[in-house]
Amino acid sequence: MAEKQNYQNHAKFFPLFHFILTPMLLAFLIYTIVQMVRFPSTDRAMMIFMALALFLIGLTARMMALKVQDRVIRLEERLRYREVLPKELADKAVNLRTSQMIGLRFASDEELPDLVQKTLNGDFETTKEIKLAVKDWRGDYLRA
Repeated sequence: MAEKQNYQNHAKFFPLFHFILTPMLLAFLIYTIVQMVRFPSTDRAMMIFMALALFLIGLTARMMALKVQDRVIRLEERLRYREVLPKELADKAVNLRTSQMIGLRFASDEELPDLVQKTLNGDFETTKEIKLAVKDWRGDYLRA
């Protein structure tokens, strides 16, 4: 298992996507644009469209994976609220925005009720503020 997670180290990079695929596709796009400027032709224009399409496919695939992950987090947190929170608070908590649930997922079961109540009261403006309020960090080591 990786080192114990906290706010400073919880961001996740997927090396194959972030450090290999994205730079390769971006380099190909830039190369095709340079070639089009140097040697204009219809074929090179089509290569720009293809390079752009490949770059956008990679970006879209990553965005879709993150959206699915957010939906799974929302489901997990709603189930967790039923188990951990008093019924009245759990009933209110299911109406939190997904971004708020994403921030709250790092809170331990002990501090969750207080942080959910503060979130419902509007004490936090951003997901970052929620994460920074977490004292006993509950790591998420299975993210995409």
